[in-house]
Amino acid sequence: MAMHSQMSTWRADMYLLMTTLLAGLGWIFSKEVVAVWPPLLFLGVRFFLGGVLLLPFAWSAVKQLTSSEFKIILRVGLLFACGMVLWMFGLAHAQHLGVGAFLNTLAIVLVPLIALAYGERPSVLVWLALPLALLGMALLFLENQFALGIGELAFLAAAVVFALNFTLNSQAAYHLPILALTALQLIIVGVVGLLLSAGLETWSVQTFQQPASLWLWLALSILVSTSGRFLLQTKGQALTPASHAILIMTLEPVWVAIMAAIWFGESMSAWQITGCVLIFTAVLLSRWKVIWQLLKG
Repeated sequence: MAMHSQMSTWRADMYLLMTTLLAGLGWIFSKEVVAVWPPLLFLGVRFFLGGVLLLPFAWSAVKQLTSSEFKIILRVGLLFACGMVLWMFGLAHAQHLGVGAFLNTLAIVLVPLIALAYGERPSVLVWLALPLALLGMALLFLENQFALGIGELAFLAAAVVFALNFTLNSQAAYHLPILALTALQLIIVGVVGLLLSAGLETWSVQTFQQPASLWLWLALSILVSTSGRFLLQTKGQALTPASHAILIMTLEPVWVAIMAAIWFGESMSAWQITGCVLIFTAVLLSRWKVIWQLLKG
């Protein structure tokens, strides 16, 4: 039993580590697409096709879902869609991908707080981590005289939604078929994105007359950073507690900052770097009990 548990933990770590790398790539692919395409249209196409690609592999499990299980997936999927709409809005308007990624990381600090609603009691380290994270946020905005841009506000709102979604999705992943849960969630996000785009954005012939490079970024977003990424993430969440899973997910903003520096030539001021370090420290502090257990293990 102990060896089986260790193997499950090892597989979960590998799944989630790959998830963070694919998620980091997703920021780059997405930024390239929204530079020329309506953001909500991109969101809808990306997630709808990402879910449809997984659906044939999940179809046998989907047919066996009960009405109550469909409701669970619908609730988690709609919440996920809300977070992704906010994230996409932030991506389209934020000035710095690395800063946006670290703001999104605040969701990791918020996960234990969300757990309060489910009868869990966060440790004192969580309460110590929150003011540290807030200080880090303040430093990120210091150079703009604490003026929050609309993109940064969207990333902050998305972090709150993602924290709730991560908790609910981890619970659902323990009890529902992984492929069915992943495919249906992605399709729900895609449908929401397409409906919002049809009502809020303008499509034209020129929208779809784009160079080959756009379709390459779109294809990579669908195959790599949507179908592949969320399948690996859901599999990883099903094999390990949410507190452990969310710890490994802290690597995502690190990848984003590195990739944005390489791809877009982004740089950070000393204040912004300090702010990011404080937020990352807050995340690790909030999960220190898990880290210590892993080190001892």
